[in-house]
Amino acid sequence: MFRRWFGGGAAAAAEAGPLADVAVPPTAGVLSCRVLDPAGEPVRRAEFVLSDSSGRKAVGGETDPFGSVMATVPAAEYRLAVTADGFTPYHRDVTVNESAHAGLGDVTLQIATPPPLPDPGEWEIEPTHSQIGFTARHIGLARIHGRFNIFAGAVRIAERMDQSAMHVIIDASSIDTNVRTRDDHLRSADFLDVANYPTMEFYSDRFVHRGGGHWGVTGALTLHGVSRTVTLDTRYLGIGSGMEGETRAACRATTELRREDFTLTWQTMVARGIAVVGSSITIDLDVQIVRKS
Repeated sequence: MFRRWFGGGAAAAAEAGPLADVAVPPTAGVLSCRVLDPAGEPVRRAEFVLSDSSGRKAVGGETDPFGSVMATVPAAEYRLAVTADGFTPYHRDVTVNESAHAGLGDVTLQIATPPPLPDPGEWEIEPTHSQIGFTARHIGLARIHGRFNIFAGAVRIAERMDQSAMHVIIDASSIDTNVRTRDDHLRSADFLDVANYPTMEFYSDRFVHRGGGHWGVTGALTLHGVSRTVTLDTRYLGIGSGMEGETRAACRATTELRREDFTLTWQTMVARGIAVVGSSITIDLDVQIVRKS
């Protein structure tokens, strides 16, 4: 049986079992379940959210390596949502009583129909509805959020998606962090040196399906005159229509760069004891592509 949070007698409402020694605060209970796929295998890192009657998130997290969920929450009525890439979202109402165990047993997720892929052919990035952004630490503390305002890209969709290719060119001078003096410095020889390296380029011809809507897009990124292999962790979002009825496909992607890999060491700044930007920079892309006209 459950133990009271502050000691004392056992809760009469709970039965002996695996959670017999779980300490539960007064007026709270425990919810548990195991998330499985249709073959009965645990779904690792599935996301779960328990929301109260007003829709506010009470608790959330990910399943453990065995697909298990366990949460201690105030006694109340809740809505449980479980989501995992490649599966249909699961929803269920559940009541958690005081000093009680709301054991839901096995929750089986159903395989979701994957979104249709773009038709084979030549596509291009639509810049009005796309963004290339980045996040970096400034002086080791605060974060800088920025973007590149000018870029173009072409995508060749093959009959087999894993044989597709893409080429993106970014105008390095279009860097924008909403602070003019900082942007001018980032364009200088201390940083991007746009006078000598006016563009950044990414070329990939390796698209690897990682399950569900997840793809790994691996290619060569050329920055500051140096080329390195980079993999974009990409989530394909599907196909839709624009305001003029044109077909669009969308994805989100992220990767992390180490500035030293591209000789962006900025030793003149470091020598003065200024850690201007941290060693890693996170790149985030929201991209929509349209048929090439």
